[in-house]
Amino acid sequence: MLTVSDTRTARDDRSGDLLAERAVAAGHRLAARDIVRDDVYAIRAVVSAWIADADIDAVISTGGTGFTGRDSTPEALTPLFDKHIEGFGELFRQVSFEEIGSSTIQSRAVGGLANSTLVFALPGSTNACATGWDRILVNQLDDEFRPCNFAELLPRFREGEP
Repeated sequence: MLTVSDTRTARDDRSGDLLAERAVAAGHRLAARDIVRDDVYAIRAVVSAWIADADIDAVISTGGTGFTGRDSTPEALTPLFDKHIEGFGELFRQVSFEEIGSSTIQSRAVGGLANSTLVFALPGSTNACATGWDRILVNQLDDEFRPCNFAELLPRFREGEP
């Protein structure tokens, strides 16, 4: 779980807390958690280390997905993607529209597969993290969700590798 912020600390990271609590409550093991400043290379360094760790199946980040000068999470993550999950950002904005209307256009939520690791970037607001987890990620990271989910595909992500 990665929080991207120039201002949040472990004491006030409500979005990171929400995601960590919900992931653990859903039966997932929280392998790592960090807070990193809004900087392309700092973000990329942390996520690169995590996708290199065979014990980490998914990385979820919060923050840095807007349009301000410091928002750089998509720019940091997308070069790492071997495959883009275009539908993640599209679906996030669709379900978010029900809650915040056209303001969802300011979200640059992205998802992808990087070194056989699922990577999802959510906006930094606690409400956006709840929406992303409750409406999308909880199901896609549950191997019992039907008709299909990413969790059941984890063993197959390495197919075709030497």
